[in-house]
Amino acid sequence: MSILFRTDASLSYSMGKEIALNGFPKQKLACWIKAIALGYGKKTGEICYVFCADEKILELNRTYLQHDYFTDVITFDYTEGDRIAGDIVISLPTVLRNAQEENEPFLRELLRVIIHGVLHLCGLNDKTGQEQEQMRKEEDRALAIFLPTISNSSKIIANFTPSLSNDT
Repeated sequence: MSILFRTDASLSYSMGKEIALNGFPKQKLACWIKAIALGYGKKTGEICYVFCADEKILELNRTYLQHDYFTDVITFDYTEGDRIAGDIVISLPTVLRNAQEENEPFLRELLRVIIHGVLHLCGLNDKTGQEQEQMRKEEDRALAIFLPTISNSSKIIANFTPSLSNDT
C-alpha cells in the first residue's frame, strides 16, 4: 500500500513558480485516507495524487472523459475487489479559485477534493443531484474527522497556498 503525492511539471509553469509539498501533512493524510476507506470496507492499494495546472486537467478531461471544461479533480479508478487504487489528478488553480468563491480556507477545499477522489474509489458517485448531496455529506463527515488532527494548520496553509498567476 502506498499513497503518493507529486506535482506535475505543468503546475510550476502555470503558477510561475515551483510548488513544493513541504509542510504538507502527507503521513496524516495517508492515515486519514486509510481510515475513510476502511469505513467503506475497503483496503488501500496504490493511490497517486498528481497536483497539476488547469491546462493539464482540461487536457485529461477532454481525452479520457470527453468533457470540454475545467474541473478540480479527476479520479482514474484501478480498484480491484476490496482494494482501492487509482490516480487522482487535482488542479490546484481550480481548487484555489473554488476556495475563494466559496469563502473557504484553501486547505479545507484541497482536503475536500483529496477525499472526494477516495470516495469515488470507494464506490460513491456524483452524477445525479441526490448522489452529489450524498457525496457532499460524506466529504463533510470525512473532513470532520481529519481537520481536528491538524494542530498547526496555519503553517501548513502558509507553506502550501499557491497564488494564481496572471495567465490562469
